[in-house]
Amino acid sequence: MKLMSGTDVLISSHGAQMTNLVFMDRNSSIMEFYPKGWRERAGGGQFVYRWGADRSGMRHEGSWWDPHGEPCPGSPDILSCYKNRQIGHDEAYFAQWAARVFAAAKERKAGGSPASTRRREAPTCQCS
Repeated sequence: MKLMSGTDVLISSHGAQMTNLVFMDRNSSIMEFYPKGWRERAGGGQFVYRWGADRSGMRHEGSWWDPHGEPCPGSPDILSCYKNRQIGHDEAYFAQWAARVFAAAKERKAGGSPASTRRREAPTCQCS
């Protein structure tokens, strides 16, 4: 709890570990990664942490859906299919995305951006 309460930006793959965002301060930011094929197979469950962040006064700064990873076979059990898989990313895109998120978090922490100007919808990666 102490670690998460001091976290300004959480960068994580989608999964149960993200439930720890409840211990983060308001105005913290979330950046989320998904494996290839998750968007098509997960339904509304892929938005649960976006909704949780929004309701908690945090910012969900967008998502990265891996466009090049290994596709999941046609298994009906999508959870076990994705266990222990790597999520690829575009380093140039991630560097720009992270720089924007970190700069905004630093500005908020310094008091430069009031909570009332908080964005409701964060842009998503246009990579797939």
